[in-house]
Amino acid sequence: MTQHITGPASGSVRSADTGRTAAEERTDWWRDAVIYQVYPRSFADSDGDGMGDLPGVTARLPHLRRLGVDAVWLSPFYSSPQADAGYDVADYRVVDPVFGTLADADELVRRAHALGLRVIVDIVPNHCSDRHEWFREALAQGPASALRDRFHFRPGRGPQGELPPNDWESVFGGPAWTRTTDPEGTPGDWYLHLFAPEQPDFDWEHPAVRAEFRSVLRFWLDLGVDGFRVDVAHGLVKAAGLPDVGHAEQVKLLGAAPVPYFDQDGVHEIYRDWRVLLDGYPGERIAVAEAWTPTVERSALYLRPDELHQAFNFAYLTTGWDAAALRAVIDRSLDAMNTVSAPATWVLSNHDVVRHTTRLADGDPARGLRRARAATLLMLALPGSAYLYQGEELGLPEVTDLPDEVRQDPAFFRGSGQEGTRDGCRVPLPWSGTRPPFGFGPAEDGPSWLPQPADWGRLTVEAQEGDPASTLELYRAALALRRDHPALGAGRSVQWLAAPEGVLAFRRTAADAGRAAGGADTGRDAGGAQGIVVTVNLTDGPVTVPCPGTAVLSSLKSRVPAADLAGSGSDVVLPPDSTVWWAA
Repeated sequence: MTQHITGPASGSVRSADTGRTAAEERTDWWRDAVIYQVYPRSFADSDGDGMGDLPGVTARLPHLRRLGVDAVWLSPFYSSPQADAGYDVADYRVVDPVFGTLADADELVRRAHALGLRVIVDIVPNHCSDRHEWFREALAQGPASALRDRFHFRPGRGPQGELPPNDWESVFGGPAWTRTTDPEGTPGDWYLHLFAPEQPDFDWEHPAVRAEFRSVLRFWLDLGVDGFRVDVAHGLVKAAGLPDVGHAEQVKLLGAAPVPYFDQDGVHEIYRDWRVLLDGYPGERIAVAEAWTPTVERSALYLRPDELHQAFNFAYLTTGWDAAALRAVIDRSLDAMNTVSAPATWVLSNHDVVRHTTRLADGDPARGLRRARAATLLMLALPGSAYLYQGEELGLPEVTDLPDEVRQDPAFFRGSGQEGTRDGCRVPLPWSGTRPPFGFGPAEDGPSWLPQPADWGRLTVEAQEGDPASTLELYRAALALRRDHPALGAGRSVQWLAAPEGVLAFRRTAADAGRAAGGADTGRDAGGAQGIVVTVNLTDGPVTVPCPGTAVLSSLKSRVPAADLAGSGSDVVLPPDSTVWWAA
């Protein structure tokens, strides 16, 4: 394998390290990037076995290029027993046969770069699989094994060591400890797993763990990836002595209050070391933290100039459809990120949460789609970087009626912890046709690892193509305008405007976004507009507001939005649950 990406068929000159033209090698590309999450097992199936794979992703990259995103983030595809859908990694340098081969990964990176797309891969450093070579040997060799120091093995409490070492609970429910059996068959020590028992936590105080992950990062950087999404970035370091939390139902604290196994200050030394490694590679390779912290200010600590580049904004994701609450979290997010000169990030859905089309619906699917489209235009107008989850560009709802016998989320099978409903957002994508599997695989009546709703024919890429009222065309139009207009993209603030209760209104300017007027970053004209005004009606009724300019995009339609806006004189009526972008 090689880090060098093959050049294009055309005569443009591409970097040997990244495969992109000089024009595409934009400084600080990650500050306003739109990054699309691919969940490989549910994106596209190339061989008809019902499971998505890397060749399937590669074949569908033109869809992402046309959509208008800047980068692709791939959930884990490494060798794994799949106890937690690949987040239980047995070998970090091997592609699981379910998804293909290392050659397939190399081809995906090459093809993505040829299309001008960057590639970010998941790295899972908090824990591995119980099939990982280190852990298997640690069990086989017994209590005296030096390999046990690379994990959290502890004797139990109680007269016979029959109780867990402390009161920590698994995020997936139940205790965060599992007792081992020694080689001679007697009960042994306990090991820590903050997630499933098949996912033992590494002890990051051990130098071998740190050295191993530096090597893993180099392996994928040498293959050409542009960065990493760091799974459970807040979990690597545990409080000294592994103290008790003191009460049950600890999962309710996550991201809301300090716990001794998350967001410990020691993680920052690790990420400073990683940043040095990343900066040693050309092409601005990045790392993105999945860090559930009590405050956005704590999240900002991961993004100091010598640490990671971005962190997911879970405070924004978990804010409801409420104008005052959204304005507050936007302000707080921007203020926190500005203190460390990092971009804010915005996200509405991912592979672990209920799709926002359903989450915002309050029981009414039509309202949910309307709000989801409006929420997307709000998010894409904010300064910083945005994350999209596969299928949201099709307006896919959460699948809430999956039979118990097909579910695979490990949390579903445990007594407490997460709700165990993550399968509903992971149902394979519909691409074409009128019945399952809707082009997900090559066979017209082939399988899919989770069943798709029979009525998804109206939501396929094929069905939405060219329809100005479709969610797909709305996303394409919004991303094109975001890319070309000088007032959109990166930036540090928004200018809030007076608005009625339940309405958000703000202005973005070229100066705020750090781009020259007229679309100088792309060489394309942006119509001479110096600013964009965004109005969002979060109420369930029409609201009259002063017309701020010329409507250029509406969440109601991707084309001719002015036709959807009634009014008289200098006023305009915003329909309920709608967002409009205005040139002003």
